[in-house]
Amino acid sequence: MKSGFVNIIGNPNVGKSTLMNALVGEKLSIITAKAQTTRKRVMGIVTGDNFQIIYTDTPGIVNPANKLHEQMMGFIGTALQDADLFLVVTELGEPLKNQPLQEQIIKSKVPVLLIINKIDLSNQGLVQEKIDYWQQLIPRAMVIPCSATEGFNLTRIFNTILAMLPEHPAYYPDGELTSQSMRFFVSEIVREKILLYYQKEIPYSCEVAVAGYEERDGIDNISCIIYVERESQKAILIGHQGKAIKKLGTEARRDIEEFTGKKCFLTLHIKVLKDWRNSDRALRSFGYAQED
Repeated sequence: MKSGFVNIIGNPNVGKSTLMNALVGEKLSIITAKAQTTRKRVMGIVTGDNFQIIYTDTPGIVNPANKLHEQMMGFIGTALQDADLFLVVTELGEPLKNQPLQEQIIKSKVPVLLIINKIDLSNQGLVQEKIDYWQQLIPRAMVIPCSATEGFNLTRIFNTILAMLPEHPAYYPDGELTSQSMRFFVSEIVREKILLYYQKEIPYSCEVAVAGYEERDGIDNISCIIYVERESQKAILIGHQGKAIKKLGTEARRDIEEFTGKKCFLTLHIKVLKDWRNSDRALRSFGYAQED
């Protein structure tokens, strides 16, 4: 049996989450057009008769501007250490933004599958130029152009991953889709709606925590707290006569019900936690602390 950890690495907005969701066949990572949509590692498990692939989506590579960014980059650092295969996702733009990280991938002995995504937005000449560039930069890499949104070359990517995985027994029981809790996915769904419906600094100043999750027959009772850094941000989230927060709750509830397959009663509360992105204590409570 083949089994291993396929860790997905790349710049923001290159389509890492879209690709993982397509390969897993489920929407596990939230997707928006905004940078820094993914903040933590998100796992998706695909198990077959003779294989198990454990995909891990990671935050986009950033130059840290606060302690939250440092923790996000820490998740990428961990992903570099425990991978059986690096799935490096790029598009027809810049190389990886973090040069030391790129050098670490180049020098590592871990196999590399390099994906050039969004080729539906380009031409064959430029695609071939980028294939040649990456093949020269990382000679051991297998380079595959694809379009995750259009489904182009996904079967080839899957078959290549399978061929590159080591022989190993399954790490997780058959039928298990992810190691993350339902609370995690609920908080991510709410945060996705904030990213979609609010502008400027609001989405980046918010963190969502599930304060209560009561499973009942027929309907779940879920309570979430949205943390912001300033009172002015709280007012924007609520909106005129509460219309903005009502829309957020309605759209989040629909997606949660689709994800869980059950009806839910969702309540949202907003609290101000000043400068939480630079607070070690707050980051630990939100699950961003790295293992020592």
